[in-house]
Amino acid sequence: MQKKIAIVEDDRPIAEMYKFKLESAGFKTCVASNGVEGLVVIEEQSPDLILLDLRMPVMSGDEMLEKLRQTEWGAPIRVIILTNISRDEAPRALGLLNVDRYIVKAHHTPQQVLDIINEVLL
Repeated sequence: MQKKIAIVEDDRPIAEMYKFKLESAGFKTCVASNGVEGLVVIEEQSPDLILLDLRMPVMSGDEMLEKLRQTEWGAPIRVIILTNISRDEAPRALGLLNVDRYIVKAHHTPQQVLDIINEVLL
């Protein structure tokens, strides 16, 4: 069965690049540009995994994740943080929110991110 990935990213070119990369690899995707949209899209689409940026307008990724984890439908979804915030600068609460991986965008190619996604979804 085809796995579905939600991309929650406010930088449109980055979101589009990952959408293209993931769809080329056989995944279905859905995209949201902030945490509020992300919650709506995730509830509607029930993805297998979320690629989540942290710094976004309207609602940040860590706020969205906190709200997501409080829902029955959102608690079990796998999450990979994909951001340019170093781990040292990341909100402390992330450690309590069941994150599968923490990836700094600038340090990974899209192919490396795809490899990590495949690893997490195995």
